Amino acid sequence: MTRRVLLVDDDASVREALGQTLELADLLPTLAGSYIEAKDHLSADFRGVVVSDIRMPGKDGFALLDFAHTVDPELPVILLTGEGDVPTAVRGMASGAFDFLEKPCAPAALIAVVEKALKTRDLVLENRALKAQVQSGDAAARLLRGSSALSQKMRADARAVARTMADVLITGEPGVGTAKMAEVIHLLSAISRGPFLKIAAAGATPTSLAANFREAEGGSLFFDEIAALPQPAQFALIEGMEDPSAPRVIAGTYQDLGKLAENGSFHPDLYYRLDAARIHIPPLRDRREDIPALFRHYLAIACEQAALPLPEVPPETMQRLVAEDWPGNARALMNAAMRYAMGMTEPDSSPELGLAERMAEVERTFLAEALRDHAGNATEAARALKLPRKTFYDKLARHGLKPEDYR
Repeated sequence: MTRRVLLVDDDASVREALGQTLELADLLPTLAGSYIEAKDHLSADFRGVVVSDIRMPGKDGFALLDFAHTVDPELPVILLTGEGDVPTAVRGMASGAFDFLEKPCAPAALIAVVEKALKTRDLVLENRALKAQVQSGDAAARLLRGSSALSQKMRADARAVARTMADVLITGEPGVGTAKMAEVIHLLSAISRGPFLKIAAAGATPTSLAANFREAEGGSLFFDEIAALPQPAQFALIEGMEDPSAPRVIAGTYQDLGKLAENGSFHPDLYYRLDAARIHIPPLRDRREDIPALFRHYLAIACEQAALPLPEVPPETMQRLVAEDWPGNARALMNAAMRYAMGMTEPDSSPELGLAERMAEVERTFLAEALRDHAGNATEAARALKLPRKTFYDKLARHGLKPEDYR
């Protein structure tokens, strides 16, 4: 939730007292003593609300209200009026103020109005982020490619986790793309316009973490291989995550953090804090039907970057790609596409797979593609493959495929 409050009052004693009231409510006040000082804090993506006294030397609270709505018409501005000054309060509401409070105002009344304004601001920013996603295309669909049931679940998990704003743990084997998943979660969240900072956990120190937190404030901070985070930095991270202004923490790992926490090499508190929201990225060998589309995508990128013509990929080459286990996952497939684009080599099939195993993997890919192309309609998929329905269902059972997973 947004917690920032720009508090504007020319009376230093009042300004400090109200600021302390906001801090005691776990809010994040920014204090300003004039219109000139306050306006420099405002922008269209200001993640907070404004509380301003009306009567100030020079330009007053009404001028600040007008300026704020010029910057962002939906930015909540709460005005502070003198006791019994009803005409001024009415003028403020007519000018678009979110609400008004009489001075001196009770702490409970101030916090109640500010919390209401902050919730309104949160909703506005979230709706803007969702609208931007619709206009630019859903980040999960654009960046997490694949039509398999596992890939569809992975995209759904990313969207669900992004909405929670909880800290996130991303797990998977080397090369699956934990950093890309972290970026997708950030882009799908309400803080998508904030910074997205990636750091290598192994090199983090308490001092560097403090700087990283400041740089990523209002956005997301991604730790690559969180299991390698040194213990002093683990303690510093736990402490930093308690700060209301802390960025969202997203951590990726290829290791079993639960076991590391049990044996004492990873702080249990940090593990359980991150494990509240978890996303697992399955390896390519578990979603082989995604390999053709992924390879063609990586091949197109490689050719574009190297200004090379896009080569054809013969069916037999694609069959060998599908038969591979790809221990390096997406990264290894990407490297293979780069080599293929430059005409350096053709991917070799795994020497551990015999002809029967390779043919089985190819058959599974064709079955899955047929189900996907026909939205899980088994009858239409069987017809497209020119297979009797019983034979088709027997093959589905043999490969562990279910039509309902593709609907």
